[in-house]
Parts: sequence; structure tokens; C-alpha cells
Amino acid sequence: MLYGHDPLRNAPVPPEQDVEDELAWPGLAILVVDDEEGMRSFLQRALAPRCARVEVAGDVEEARELMTRVHFDLMILDIALPGKSGIEWLRELREAGVGVDVILITAFADLESAIDALRGGASDFILKPFRTDQIFNAIKNCFQRARLARENYVLRRELSARGDGFDGLVGDSPPMAELRDILQRVAATPSTVLLQGESGTGKEVVARALHRMSGRRERAFVPVNCAAIPSELIESELFGHVKGAFTGATSSRNGLFYYANGGTLFLDEISELPLSMQSRLLRVLEERRLRPVGSEREIPVDVRIVAASNRDLQQAVRDGLFREDLYFRLAVVDIQVPPLRERLGDVPALVEHFMALLSQSLGVPPLPRDESVLAALSRYHWPGNVRELRNFVERSLILGAFATDVLTQRPATPPGDPALSLEEVERRHILGALEACGGNKTEAARRLGVSRKTLDRKFAEWSERTA
Repeated sequence: MLYGHDPLRNAPVPPEQDVEDELAWPGLAILVVDDEEGMRSFLQRALAPRCARVEVAGDVEEARELMTRVHFDLMILDIALPGKSGIEWLRELREAGVGVDVILITAFADLESAIDALRGGASDFILKPFRTDQIFNAIKNCFQRARLARENYVLRRELSARGDGFDGLVGDSPPMAELRDILQRVAATPSTVLLQGESGTGKEVVARALHRMSGRRERAFVPVNCAAIPSELIESELFGHVKGAFTGATSSRNGLFYYANGGTLFLDEISELPLSMQSRLLRVLEERRLRPVGSEREIPVDVRIVAASNRDLQQAVRDGLFREDLYFRLAVVDIQVPPLRERLGDVPALVEHFMALLSQSLGVPPLPRDESVLAALSRYHWPGNVRELRNFVERSLILGAFATDVLTQRPATPPGDPALSLEEVERRHILGALEACGGNKTEAARRLGVSRKTLDRKFAEWSERTA
């Protein structure tokens, strides 16, 4: 059956063979914009069984109105439209920062039109009459390009962050064996996970391990440090924004939830989220939908949340600094990440691990194994946890010998010696780092592996206790 006003020119042609069943996109929302009713009807019937949603419009104004209410992943746009051509509108969309994929279709085409279409930001260009398998394959190509772009974005983030993180769960101590057992049980579920533990224990490593064990392993793992993002930008960073949503928003931008779709979003230092943002995050977790800043449209999201905090969130709830309903929503599974002093038997394995990892990245030979050094390291308290051990190994490699700052210190709290509390050990460690940096808090925070906001909070807590 032929569709369109001119059956010899505009009609889609039935496929020569059945389209493969794999050409289906259950999560895709498509907008068809064409002034010919027959063409709109044909495409809607052909696409609807293969997509989540298909909407049609006869002109630009009708299409604009639909886009204010529905988030579309792809648009099939006719060039010859009443009032404004498809290419003109496409240029306007690109200038406004709208990144939706667009397949242009037309019955009147030449080389110049095709070049204009691609320069205007079209993903593909199809000449009428076309077969349904042509349009299906064009959609498939758009879908694959979008997936590759998302994967490349996440890969760039992971590569840029790799030097600051740990490369895996290392050690066979009882606390680590218990942690692995918990992760294996939790990984197969879709439940939200809360990781709690001291700074430097490797909570991001645990989150990455959980992602790798899960059914989402083929999709993105997106880490976010909530304390490192200014409070006025955190909503835009997570949810995205449209052009003009606030001063400086010169174009639309997708948020990190978008890039984590289908995968895992790791929210580190979740306790630093402002209360107003906590309520917005709770709504997204409950409804699985988000609204970019300045937009009227809601976008469905399929993201597993793994949150982490080096503060006691239950105490933060009691202090009125964290929403109780959000805490219970996050702590479906609450995992405590053990400090290094509780698994000192893992220190030799961690030293070997970081020695191999860092010697390669620094371009220096690894230091020879020294059992007396490893024994001394296994007696140290490690107030900075695994991060401090990593820094020790890196410093030793740069110096060409094991640094003596740790080796010459006795354990901070040996058995039967309650002279120093854990809080005092932490305080001395921070003050020592600050002194070494000449009082520069920003540099001290960087060396300690925490945010400046966390360091300021520590000083405020000490000041309150001594007031």
C-alpha cells in the first residue's frame, strides 16, 4: 500500500524483506514532523511497535509544543514544511543547544541540500520514496552513535580520574572477605546502596566493584564528588539544564544522570548535599524521573544509585543536616567499609599493588621487597587509611627509597595504650599536613585526599568542642 499525496514521488516503499527483530528500541521516544498526513500515519504505524513512544506533528509549531511536554530521543523531520523549512528549524535547535538526533527526509533533494542538512546538524539524510528498512537502519545508526558518545564520555571521565583512585579491592583479611561476600549478595539486586567509612578507605573502589559485579556492568559508571561541586551548580550538574535556565547557561546540557542511564551513579560525600538538593534527589529516586533546570519536561531515568559518606549519616539526621527520608531511601543496603587499621594484614599486598601500579605510571623501577619495611608498615596506624598508604608508596618511589616518616613512628594506639584517641590521631595528622603546606588549607586538603569543604568542617567541629 502506498502513502502520500503523490504516489510516484513521496510514498514509502514496503521493504524487500522482513526487518530483523533486533531493530527495536524499547526505550526510544521519536517525533515525526511531516506535513503529509499519509506519511505521518505510515511512520507512526511502522515505528510504534518498536519504540516506547511515537508522536507526530504537521508543522514546526505543533512539534515545538510537543517538545515542551515530552523528551524525544530522535526526530524524523521533513525539509519541506509550511512556514519554516526543516533545515531552518534544525539550525535553530542546534543554536539553542538542543542535541536531539535528527533524520531529515525530503522528496526534493540534490547534493547542495544534503550538504546543507549535514552542516545544519542532521544525523542522516533520506530521499523519498524510501523503504521502511532504510528508516529503521537510519534509526539504528543514530542509536548506536548516541550510545558510543555516552560511552566515550564516561571513558574519558574514568581515564582522567584513574590516577587519583584505587585499582581494585586488594587483600584477603577477614574484613575484606566479609566485604566481598556482601558485595556479591547485593550486586545482583537493583537496590540502592550506602557506603559509609572513614576518608581514604576506598569507597569508590567498592562502588566500582559493585558495578562490575552487577548486570549493569556493560553500561556507564559515573562518579560524582558532591562536595567538589558548588551548591548553586549541583542541580544542573546532576539533572542538566536548558538554554537560558540561569546566567551563563548559553546552551542546553545533559546532566550526569543522563550519562549514567542504564548504569550506576556514584554519589560520593553525599552528606555535603544542600538540604534543598536532598529533597530533589529524593523525588528522582522515588519517581525515577527528573526535570532539567529550566525545563517543563520530565525525563525517565534508569540509574542505580550508590552513595558514600565519611560522616555518620544517622548523626547528621539527628543534627538536622540530612533528611531522614532520604537517608532511609539510600540505606536500603548499608555497607561499612573497614579502615586500614582493622585490616593491617592487607598492608603488604597493598604495597605490592601500588608499587606495580605507580612505578609504571611514574616511569621508575619498583623498590625491592623488604620484609622489615613491610613489618613496620603493618604496625603503623594509618589514620589516612589506604589513601595515605598509596601516597607513602608514591613518595617512596619518587625518592628511590622507602620514606622514613612512617617507618620511624610507633603505632598511634598500640594495645593497652589509650593515650591517643582516634580523633586526636586524625587531628594531629591534619595539622601536620597543614603545617607542611605552610598553612595553605587548599593544598593540605589535596594532599590529604579530601575536599576543602571537609577540611573546613573538621576545623569548625574542633572549634565548637573547645569553645
